[in-house]
Amino acid sequence: MATKITLIIDNPADPDEFEKVYADVRSAAQTFPKVQRVESAKVWPKEDGTATPAYRTLDLYFETYDDASAAVTTPVAGAVFGGLAGTQVTFTGLFSDIED
Repeated sequence: MATKITLIIDNPADPDEFEKVYADVRSAAQTFPKVQRVESAKVWPKEDGTATPAYRTLDLYFETYDDASAAVTTPVAGAVFGGLAGTQVTFTGLFSDIED
């Protein structure tokens, strides 16, 4: 079954600095072994302009759970997760079974 890894990225203290690093993180995510598609999104603020609990999401699509699990043990994963950790933001990772 198709599997998606979703990273939910919290609001950074300095969004401009975060975006500079995030560009490299996003590029590195494209090089995960067996990744089929990478989708990056920026969360809209609330209607009153205040921040939501998340700033960005990054979705990585794989053909199987095994492919996704193996991908997160590679040096690429270190570049992606380490790059995010270096920005001092917190993030949550989810593995999901994609239902059609």
